[in-house]
Amino acid sequence: MATRSAHLRFLVGLLVPLFVVACADEPQPEEAADTTAPAGATTTAVSSSGSDVPRFRVDPFWARELPNNWMLGQVSGVAVDDRDHVWVLHRPATLDARQRGEEGMCCVPAPPVIELDVDGNVVRSWGGPGDGYEWPSSEHGIHVDHEGYVWIGGNAAEDAHVLKFTADGEFLLQIGHAGQSDGSNDTEDLGRPAGIRVDPEANEVYIADGYGNRRVIVFDSETGEYRRHWGAYGDTPDDAPLPPYDPGAAPIRSYRSPVHDVAIADDGLVYVADRTNNRVQVFQKDGTFVTETFIRPDTLGSGSASGVTLSEDPEQRWLFVPDGTNNVVWILDRASLEVRDYFGRLGKNAGQFYRLHNLAIDSRGNLYTTEVNVGQRVQKFDRVE
Repeated sequence: MATRSAHLRFLVGLLVPLFVVACADEPQPEEAADTTAPAGATTTAVSSSGSDVPRFRVDPFWARELPNNWMLGQVSGVAVDDRDHVWVLHRPATLDARQRGEEGMCCVPAPPVIELDVDGNVVRSWGGPGDGYEWPSSEHGIHVDHEGYVWIGGNAAEDAHVLKFTADGEFLLQIGHAGQSDGSNDTEDLGRPAGIRVDPEANEVYIADGYGNRRVIVFDSETGEYRRHWGAYGDTPDDAPLPPYDPGAAPIRSYRSPVHDVAIADDGLVYVADRTNNRVQVFQKDGTFVTETFIRPDTLGSGSASGVTLSEDPEQRWLFVPDGTNNVVWILDRASLEVRDYFGRLGKNAGQFYRLHNLAIDSRGNLYTTEVNVGQRVQKFDRVE
């Protein structure tokens, strides 16, 4: 039936309990020649995974059928709160006429923000334009902080701000103003912000900024007051034109569009995903550069470093980097920044990805991934060891 079929787009396609053990059933990617890394940097070299590397199995039954004839558009963000509830951010405007129900029984665009419980059931939903704030034109990035507040960004040309809400969708704070970005050294407005993380220790919000700017910028998470910002290598960013990415050239001392994600480890290190430069850079909280790693540096197009997520163990031993060009999740040893394994491949079946975009982790080490373009779904991967 058409309606039921449309609802099941929220699931993951073939309902087959597939193991997606890293690299198990597909060839290893060829090791890229180390011609691009500066001294002290790390480049991709997929090594023998060993028994300690996390392994995952897709759970195709996790996400339940959406209520109210809802349909998801491009799923541009995912976060997990302290109850292991999964928060999904999608783009209703990316649904076409058929998916919006203009041609038949299917469907109704779901609200932009959806909270799911541990079993994949909808708990609540909200989002969209309202009084006192400017809802983003293209939703991008969601974060639930240590106090349960929900942060949302956007990456349309006019999206120069982030928003903070209660879990029920009550507006609390807007940082920046739509359509008013003044470049990578503007301390008031943003430039198509992509990723958001709150540091509970300092009550500061770190923003990967973004698709328009080339920096990480930090604000007070309660007042929105500007604190600091930096570009690649901790330098002051600029917006000068850049040459096309060349895997054979020396790394540039600038971020490219987009600076796609940021994560903060419990030990105070800050990880920044520089997507189209195929790298993750590491900083201290004050913006002092520490080191970097290059992930599949021969990747062209949208790049390989779509995000960065820390593992749930006390040492946060692992980094997970979703790659929307190669459609895999890279697993890195956080101490060495060595790529130890990966899983996934291009496709629309369970455990595969079509334009992998974001990733989040729960307290048990299970991963949740989102897909944009025509992927338009959330998948859960259970940690199996």
